[in-house]
Parts: sequence; C-alpha cells; structure tokens
Amino acid sequence: MVYFPSASQLKSSFGSAMPNYWVSSAEEKAHKAVDFVEEEVARVVKPHHAVPMYSAEYFKYCTLGGIFACGPTHATVTPLDLVKCRMQVDSSLYKSNIDAFRTIVRTEGASALFTGFGATLIGYAFQGAGKYGLYEVFKYKYAQLVGEDLAAKYKTGLFLAASASAEFFADILLCPWEAVKVKTQTTIPPFSNSVFTAFPKALAADGLGGLYRGLVPLWARQIPYTMVKFATFENTVVAIYNQLPGEKEDYSALAQTGVSFLGGYIAGIFCAVVSHPADVMVSKVNTDRKAGESMGQAMSRIYGKIGFGGLWNGLGTRIVMVGTLTGLQWLLYDSFKAYVGLPTSGGAKK
Repeated sequence: MVYFPSASQLKSSFGSAMPNYWVSSAEEKAHKAVDFVEEEVARVVKPHHAVPMYSAEYFKYCTLGGIFACGPTHATVTPLDLVKCRMQVDSSLYKSNIDAFRTIVRTEGASALFTGFGATLIGYAFQGAGKYGLYEVFKYKYAQLVGEDLAAKYKTGLFLAASASAEFFADILLCPWEAVKVKTQTTIPPFSNSVFTAFPKALAADGLGGLYRGLVPLWARQIPYTMVKFATFENTVVAIYNQLPGEKEDYSALAQTGVSFLGGYIAGIFCAVVSHPADVMVSKVNTDRKAGESMGQAMSRIYGKIGFGGLWNGLGTRIVMVGTLTGLQWLLYDSFKAYVGLPTSGGAKK
C-alpha cells in the first residue's frame, strides 16, 4: 500500500497558509491516483485465474496442452524417426544410425532429414489432443464410477484404464497422417515433399480405407505404449516426490516441471521397449501389405520374413527418440498447465 499523508498532517505541516478546501482536494485526488495505480498493478501482475478442477474449461486446457506437447515434439525428432522407419523397412539400407544420417545428407540433401515433418506435426497434434485431453476425462469419469475409495486404492489400474480408453480414440485421429508419414519417409525418393500434396495423393491412391489399414497395428503399438507412459509417469513422479523433503506444493512451478521431465523420460524408456515390435509392424504393414491381403495375413507373412529378431530393428534409436520426446511432452504439458492456472500432473505423496 502506498502511504499518503492525511489532510490534518498536511495542515499541521504547512499551517494556515494552506486552505482547507485545497488540502482536502489534494488529498482526495492523490488517494484516487494511488488507488488507480494499485488497481492497475494488481490487474497486470495478478496470477492466472484458478480454473475449477474437472470443469469444461479444465478439460479444454488439458486438450490444448496435449496439442502443444505432442505435435511439436514428435515433429522435432523427425530425423530420428526417418532413420528408424527406413531401417525397420529395410535393415540393410544403412550400416548404422550415423551412416544413415550421412548417407541421407550426401544423397538427398540436409533438408531430406525432415521428410515427413508436416504429417508428423499434424497427426501427432491431433493425437495429443485425444491422448491428454481424453485421459483426463476418462480418469475423472472412471474415478466417479468406481468411487473415491476404490479409485485411490487401485489408482494404477485407473491410470491404465483411462489411458487405454483415451489412446483408442486418439489413434483414430492419428492413423491417416501416420500412414502418409510412413509412406513419405520410406519411399526413396520421397513419395512427396509436402504434406499438402502427400495427403491428397495418398488418399487418391489408397482411398480412406487404405489410410486406415494400419489402424489395428497402430492400436497394438500405441495403446500399450500409452498405458505404460501414463501409469509409469504417474507412479514415477510420486516416487520422486516421496524422496524429496516437504510436499509437492512446497516447490516452484519450475521445479515441478523439472520433475515432470524426469518422470516423463523414465516413462519413455519403458514405452519404447514395450511398443517397439508393434512399431516395426506398423511400418512394415504400411509399406508391404499386398492388395487383397487381410491384416492377419499381412502380419503373418511379414513376421515369417523378418522373424522375432526383425521386430527389434531400430530399438536403440527409438529409445533415445521416445525417451527424449516423452520427457519433453510432459515438460511442455505441465508448463502449459501451470501457465493457465492448473496444477502440474501427479505427485501426491503416499
């Protein structure tokens, strides 16, 4: 509060030379000016308004946070994804990851490392909206369904059920863009140099059904991935805070998002291992499924060709890629939540 002398104090200081009406007027104006400044300062520096938990606004912000978390992060690691997909389709194409980068730059140019960037950005932005937004919705709804006590007792089961449900729908949004991405990345020279020409070209060639031919293996890859991602993250964050003094609320938003990044990176490592065989199969099916062949026939034929060992091609690259992007996703997601006035994810001590 800014201090300003009263009329009596002014009068005693300046004596009878200062008329009463002038003193009163000056005091009134000064206090009005001070009040105005204080109100403006409070308006400018006030924190973001508190968003009611589990309100429509809460779920809207979680959905927006998922878009910001998934689209840009997946697009950023496009070079790693490009190499991974090509090595999954043809393990003899490059001698190593380093050889792959060098070969691509030498033969196709440095910009070729970002082949599939547009489809990745759009597809995973859609997927992020479904993954994070619907996860929060299902987690809340399932907790309401089973009751508070059971939800608290079997919280890992709640995380698994909510994340599986969310990913089921998120993959429907992702699938056509994933098909375009894989086709673009694994065709040499690339199927198209822009997502705006690649999507209509793929749609004309394969039809909408063709763009969804990889949905079943995508579910097989992404649903276990997301279940591990959310359940591992939630429990890892709790474990981290259990090792720290004080409560989660005692730490700054910056420290809390740092914990989110660490928990996300650890979760990403587990995700990569669990989902990698299905990830290989998604790439293979999108590039090697024959006309008139059922999904089961295609997967059986492809497995007969590559064997169990072939399902693990590119795992090292994918661990680095998935660990990094999963950590960054949780960092961006919780940073966005903190910015709009939501609490960061997880972390209540046992």
